[in-house]
Amino acid sequence: MNTTYSKIIAGTMTWGAWGKQLSTKDMISLIHHCVDCKITTFDHADIYGDYTTEADFGKALKNSGINRENIQLISKCGIQYMSSSRPENKVKHYNYNKDYILWSVEQSLKNLKTDYLDVLLLHRPSPLLNPIEVAEAVTILKNAGKIKDFGVSNFLPSQIDLLKQYTHVSVNQIECSITQFNAMFDGSLDYLQTHNIKTMAWSPLGSLFKENSPQNQRIDKALKSLEKHYNVSKDQLLLAWLLKHPANITPVVGTTTPKRLTQAIEATNIDLNIQDWFDLLVASQGHKVP
Repeated sequence: MNTTYSKIIAGTMTWGAWGKQLSTKDMISLIHHCVDCKITTFDHADIYGDYTTEADFGKALKNSGINRENIQLISKCGIQYMSSSRPENKVKHYNYNKDYILWSVEQSLKNLKTDYLDVLLLHRPSPLLNPIEVAEAVTILKNAGKIKDFGVSNFLPSQIDLLKQYTHVSVNQIECSITQFNAMFDGSLDYLQTHNIKTMAWSPLGSLFKENSPQNQRIDKALKSLEKHYNVSKDQLLLAWLLKHPANITPVVGTTTPKRLTQAIEATNIDLNIQDWFDLLVASQGHKVP
């Protein structure tokens, strides 16, 4: 793996049409705030904002005055939505044909107004994925300097093994949080550590602030006492819980609120006591560990 990522990654999914619909001026301000906080890695996907957010971000980046070499850009390809931008799509599907991957990266580079991606990720595994074709595309892109690294998102260990026969896989971006902790027990994180594959976690706060479930009620109760003890916010504690794991997980945070972005990077300094860590796990699981 060649790329060094910031300890917290800024996820851009809700920056544009799928969320806050930030203006160019607001995006410029938010990019600067992230960089000032040492959040220098920005996570994209071609589909975000119905295939529009990359271009919106690229326009802001171009006008921000920020040196491209001081930030890292991630993008993903493969998911095909039914969209006015893609009238040929009659059904949601995945496309990892060699020519499509090459075309998609060219589009992302054009939209983001950059010469290269720090890492290209395949967005979701496909039953029709041909690892040889993927590897051919990755080799062409790396040799041309258009991507530095290659990785995947939401792939199982067996699916990564299939790809690893033909090309190096440096990243897997997966769902992992206090409410979605399966990767800690199903071998996924063990595998990524064993093979020195970078773990990024999307939706790192889980469903705590979205659902009033019995699980979340238990977690919230446990967090309240820890908030006072550590003198930090609940979202910071949830990030600290992930960061405690030896897999060196890098959270991808989706907020567009400057204060919460600042708090997210501050969470990297919180060292949860091991019993507090297990207290939160037990609250989430609803039972003590075996």
